[in-house]
Amino acid sequence: MSTITGIGEDGQPVVFFDITLGGEPLGRIKILLYSNKVPKTAENFRQFCTGETRGPGGKPMGYKGSKFHRVGGGQRRRRWIPNFMIQGGDFLNGDGTGSICIFGSKTFPDESFALKHDREGVLSMANSGPNTNGSQFFLTTVATSFLDGKHVVFGRVLDDASMEVVRKIEKTRTHNRGGVGDRPVNDVVVGGCGEM
Repeated sequence: MSTITGIGEDGQPVVFFDITLGGEPLGRIKILLYSNKVPKTAENFRQFCTGETRGPGGKPMGYKGSKFHRVGGGQRRRRWIPNFMIQGGDFLNGDGTGSICIFGSKTFPDESFALKHDREGVLSMANSGPNTNGSQFFLTTVATSFLDGKHVVFGRVLDDASMEVVRKIEKTRTHNRGGVGDRPVNDVVVGGCGEM
């Protein structure tokens, strides 16, 4: 794993997503990665932002061109919780079923639960249970303490302008998928991404 530095607090890396909605530019989301607290998780995400990781045939793998496949709510104790996050990162299948990481496997273990889902704009790993982190992630739109101890927090939205883009995504019209999640009617796509 490489040593990562950036323009963020204490030299932590800052990455970005240039978002489109229905093919039209929506704005840029800047994200500070907590490489000093969860270095493996931060590096996994950073490399998928920059396209450094290569797949079969040497083709870059990463978030560029991927969709936010889930916008809005989710289930907690078999009850639907509306409007608490936006989820993306499945650049393999585009529907929340794909998983891969930079460490040569589909998933990697939970690194730490020390950081909490205590505000809007928290960046956290999406998973399908303990120790199943891959490429999928979510950004919170409210504090979500019920996710503490279950999902690894590894960054945050950097500024108000970026959070405004997250809010625009959150307000996107969706198709309800039977309580499983909400898929945007118009594609919300990471048109470009990288490290600042």
